[in-house]
Amino acid sequence: MSKNPWAQNPWFESVAVAQRRAKKRLPSSVYGALVAGSERGQSTADNEAAFMELGFAPHVAGHQPERSMATTVMGQPISLPVIMSPTGVQAVHPDGEVAVARAAASRGTVIGLSNFASRSVEEVVAANPQTFFQMYWTGERDVMIQRMERAHAAGALGLIATLDWSFSMGRDWGSPEIPEKVDFKTAVKFAPQVIRKPRWLASFARDLPDLTSPNLAAPGQAKGPTFFGAYYEWMTTPPPTWDDVQWMTEQWQQMSGRPFMLKGVCRVDDARRAVDLGVDAISVSNHGGNNLDGTPAPIRTLPAVADAVGDQIEVLLDGGIRRGSDVVKAVAMGARAVMIGRAYLWGLAANGEAGVGNVLDILRSGIDSSLLGMGLSSIDQLNRDLLVIPDGFERHLGAAVTSAVPDDVAATATA
Repeated sequence: MSKNPWAQNPWFESVAVAQRRAKKRLPSSVYGALVAGSERGQSTADNEAAFMELGFAPHVAGHQPERSMATTVMGQPISLPVIMSPTGVQAVHPDGEVAVARAAASRGTVIGLSNFASRSVEEVVAANPQTFFQMYWTGERDVMIQRMERAHAAGALGLIATLDWSFSMGRDWGSPEIPEKVDFKTAVKFAPQVIRKPRWLASFARDLPDLTSPNLAAPGQAKGPTFFGAYYEWMTTPPPTWDDVQWMTEQWQQMSGRPFMLKGVCRVDDARRAVDLGVDAISVSNHGGNNLDGTPAPIRTLPAVADAVGDQIEVLLDGGIRRGSDVVKAVAMGARAVMIGRAYLWGLAANGEAGVGNVLDILRSGIDSSLLGMGLSSIDQLNRDLLVIPDGFERHLGAAVTSAVPDDVAATATA
């Protein structure tokens, strides 16, 4: 049988194309959950727009024939400075995080697994031994210890704590409707939008998403709570203090001897506090714009944080990465590596495991092109002098003001 000459080539050339295909394939509520953002979407927009304010000054000759982009993150060797940020991929693709893990492993990098994930930590570690497990501050301390112990026993090589959530909501464009469970009543209700997405529906023909969180299951339980059950636990848990951060860090390190990352840092004073508490790495992030709207893009706050603590702990960036040149800009601004979220989710929605690998290949190619154009042989040679940075681009949050103000004010003021 001959192939259909009009069939769509599954390969896509940019993350933007993957996003368009994801929008075409997914039911509107599922796609809306991926786009997300909070309030007016100011932070979400700035995450991408900020990268477009940065430029390069390429060389015309003297390019290097070979270019290296390998590095390490929390002791793990990776083939490019990109790791998978922990996200919940409920209803995006039936293989979920296992597909993401396999794609990451095939490209030589790490997956961060959310505790809200649709697949268990045991399954994901089996698919990619280079797995970091992520936790929010939810539930009682003994419950958190149980979850850490499970991740450690499964073989997770690091723990990521995401603590920056402020439960901002009220999106101007409307929030997607997410059912608590998939049953006949839900199927009837969502039929009008699902029936228009036959390829998505066919992919879940055997098993519809059950919208539970297996990594939050109590010992002995066959299933974890529903997404809304997990979300309720999260919302009703008192927010963590710095003493809680120290406790979490110490519990994991004593239990496993493995590194701990604090994700969601955007202020210099918070970064310094993390260093004092023994954190191994931080991710400069505003939760993909899903946190407090109006928080600047991470690429704007990265330089001040990297300058303050980059020689003491590993500094990563999470937010707004859509192409390899964005990765290069982040590393030049002081990041050891970046974490991607929406980019690989769109690849997953567009073409499953192969789509995730496609996204990583796009980023790798873009990194290589940027290094070539600037005449570099390694990402280790990147620095801010290689970028065109407009005046006023950076945001020094929680750092002493150094502008022309009276000394007594400059000594106490913060950005």
